[in-house]
Amino acid sequence: MSSLLKVDNEIKTKAEDLVANFFPKKLLELDQFLKEPVINIKELKEIHSEINLTVPDPILLSNLHDGLEGQNAKKRKMEDGMTGTKVFVMPGGMMKSNANLVELIERVKPEIRTLIEKCNTVKMWVQLLIPRIEDGNNFGVSIQEETVAELRTVEGEAASYLDQISRYYITRAKLVSKIAKYPHVEDYRRTVTEIDEKEYISLKIIVSELRNQYVTLHDMILKNIEKIKRPRSSNADALY
Repeated sequence: MSSLLKVDNEIKTKAEDLVANFFPKKLLELDQFLKEPVINIKELKEIHSEINLTVPDPILLSNLHDGLEGQNAKKRKMEDGMTGTKVFVMPGGMMKSNANLVELIERVKPEIRTLIEKCNTVKMWVQLLIPRIEDGNNFGVSIQEETVAELRTVEGEAASYLDQISRYYITRAKLVSKIAKYPHVEDYRRTVTEIDEKEYISLKIIVSELRNQYVTLHDMILKNIEKIKRPRSSNADALY
């Protein structure tokens, strides 16, 4: 029992420090991050990454009619379906990711993980403060439940940012594979550029959302801190 009380006290101390000190500090750090040149590039072509896959020389087919119907049928069959270049190895070795975006992603991901972890700690603290179920006098409890719901929502949104980053890498990899197979199709190359630009814009929005979530949680919890800590007022105190 003493071990459980010790854990409860540790969570309480840590959570209160997070709300009072860490959240304001972190939102100021993210606000400063949003002012850095690396995340305020005006010309998005600066974040483009060159795709070192050359277009092969066209293959000229002679228009010979040798009367072999079997070969002509085989030729027509191949022309009906689009066939690309077989890729066994990249000409320049491994195809690199967009270095500019990778560097930015590696800065943003720890911030996302930090928000998830801190929200989980504060959420556990508020849940431990929820009293047993009783009839009436539950206004403070409803505030606690709304706070827990908001913390859970923020956790879910932050986790979705990590999924978004993973989807970017997967989508880009598929497109680069298409370029390797169909190097003569310009639209694939343009699409890679487009998703790089989209991801850059998305990363800036993510950082902005992380900052806003710290602001919202800090404001919400501090405004209702008394009801969160003491959800039910004691009627006995008012009688004496």
